[in-house]
Amino acid sequence: MPTLVSVFGIEPRRIGGTETFARELSLQLGERGWKSVLLFLSEPTAEVRRFLDLPNTSLGIYASANDGSLKIGRNLAGITRAHQPEILHLHFTGFLNLYSWIARAQSVKKVFFTDHHSRSAGYVPARAPFWKRHAARFINGPLTKVISVSNYGYECMTAFDLLPRNRFKMIYNGVDLSRVKTDTQRALDFRRRYAIPAGRAIVTQVSWMIPEKGISDFLETARLVTTQNRNVQFVIVGDGAYREQYMKDAEAMGIEDRVTWTGMVEDPFGEGVFAAADIVCQLSRWEEVFGWMIAEAMAHGKPIVATRVGGIPELISEGLSGFLVERTDAAAAAKKLIRLLQDPGLRRAMGDAGRKLVAERFNLKTNVAQLVKLYDI
Repeated sequence: MPTLVSVFGIEPRRIGGTETFARELSLQLGERGWKSVLLFLSEPTAEVRRFLDLPNTSLGIYASANDGSLKIGRNLAGITRAHQPEILHLHFTGFLNLYSWIARAQSVKKVFFTDHHSRSAGYVPARAPFWKRHAARFINGPLTKVISVSNYGYECMTAFDLLPRNRFKMIYNGVDLSRVKTDTQRALDFRRRYAIPAGRAIVTQVSWMIPEKGISDFLETARLVTTQNRNVQFVIVGDGAYREQYMKDAEAMGIEDRVTWTGMVEDPFGEGVFAAADIVCQLSRWEEVFGWMIAEAMAHGKPIVATRVGGIPELISEGLSGFLVERTDAAAAAKKLIRLLQDPGLRRAMGDAGRKLVAERFNLKTNVAQLVKLYDI
């Protein structure tokens, strides 16, 4: 059975966009008689392991988060010797490394790299210096293709001029629409689990607890909204190093009773995160390369309020499926939220438009099929 090895530089702690991609890829490979080997930075949780358990799929660990490039390279060399894959695909590993040379030395026929990298706030793509361009063309010479997950990411990567432009391909991330359910019970269960009163509207942001995700702007937006509408609960789904500080900030603002912190949710779809939400926000400060949570919320028919950064404008039709505001502009975000909270008809219309857009542009099955076609299998 021919084999494709996918390397993901993440810890699989939840059923998120990466995990659903990995499962759909494995399914489509299985339909074509291929084996799928999925490698991560740590052992998957029991929930994720069950989700990824398919007849043609095996899971493994290729490194830890603290391993250096040399050790990772040795590990990958051992893995490719063991599995003898025809194709190696690298995700979340960093662009400039010798992994593609290691793979080719082990007779791997094709090596792919996907850029999932968000850029710093205000980042402007520019051509790399002469020495870096030539060094990169040698280091990444064996790469078959570089995949960008948005037009924004494509423009950033090609602007560097680190590889010929024909080596790059844009394929959007996607949402597994088969897992999107209209389930009022899930919404009720979510409210009950986090003690959210039945009469309150829910405004949700799903993200890591880091400054780049605009959590402080989300809290300030919550403060502004609750001065005019106390019948709303702001829910932050996720975890991270800054969570405790943000909780203290909410208390200092006097909105601690209007903010719910769920921590890590292993399966946001199954546990009703999006089913319970009335509106979903993504108030990122950095240049998001895609915005998986936005696409997932739209697939559930939820209107979006997000910042006009990176690739996010590619997901949202302004005024049709949601609203875009400038980064750090909490006042503008609050104004859009208040409008949506006051108009159920507008929420429904935007949700319907978003659901349709996801089906057309961000359908995981369709977009993974594009990738499999690019593999030429």
